[in-house]
Amino acid sequence: MRRERFGLLALLLVTMVWGTTFPAMKLLSSQLDALQIIWLRFAIALVVLGPLWWGMRRSERLWGCALGLLLFLAFWLQIEGLARTSSNRNAFVTGLNVLVVPLLAMLVLKRRYGWQLWAACAMACVGMVLMFHEDEPWNLGDSLTLASTLFYAIYILALEECARRNMVLPLRSTRMAAAQATMMCLASMALLLARGTGVAWLGALAHLGGSAWMALLYLGLLASVVVVTLQAWGQQRVDAMRSAIIFGLEPVFAALTAWALLGERLGWAGLSGASLVVAALIFSQWRPAAPATITA
Repeated sequence: MRRERFGLLALLLVTMVWGTTFPAMKLLSSQLDALQIIWLRFAIALVVLGPLWWGMRRSERLWGCALGLLLFLAFWLQIEGLARTSSNRNAFVTGLNVLVVPLLAMLVLKRRYGWQLWAACAMACVGMVLMFHEDEPWNLGDSLTLASTLFYAIYILALEECARRNMVLPLRSTRMAAAQATMMCLASMALLLARGTGVAWLGALAHLGGSAWMALLYLGLLASVVVVTLQAWGQQRVDAMRSAIIFGLEPVFAALTAWALLGERLGWAGLSGASLVVAALIFSQWRPAAPATITA
């Protein structure tokens, strides 16, 4: 139980930091595109994580690079989707991971879950509908975001499978983070070079202001180095289903950050939805107390 609680706390911290990245991404997206943001973010992360390749085990390299590729596809598609749809719709579709993860695990991995976790998933989905309900028709941005959600669900399940297959000699989360950051950096650089403009876009860095560089440092150090490491560590202790419910709190933290820093408001429907998502997390972790035994 203590092992799982520490894992839950780690994943809660991960989700909280994700939620606070919204203002930084919003600031940078006006000056850089999705691939440029991803490359710069993880290039900064590699300054810290790069030396950890020394002494990395083969299993850590293989799992880390495979997970990094999945994470890159999820990040890239989400940011590209955000450019084509509203931030509310993007947050809602991304939050559907709380439902996509168990459905994928059930259909592909033949897993079965109890009614309590399914009820928690339903509560979280209703909460996100209340937070982000819009009447606009489905568009390309929504489809890209849904594809991102699918890749991230695969990433969450792959992390759980990685932990299960390496129980005898657990993979070190810091080494895994280094391998993932390397793959994110290489994949984004490859696509940037494939545009045919070479490295001309690097000239845009000279025009970035101090606030933009602060945002990049925040994304590269805290939201990448710390978060990717903590997620790998936390998911060795928490199963994928409960992890997905915890990650459903991301739009709640994002809304709170937007309220505190950007002056945005949720209204009663949004607040009710956020409360439902929090209640879903608590309900998913609730276990009835064992009946007391009577001794003579």
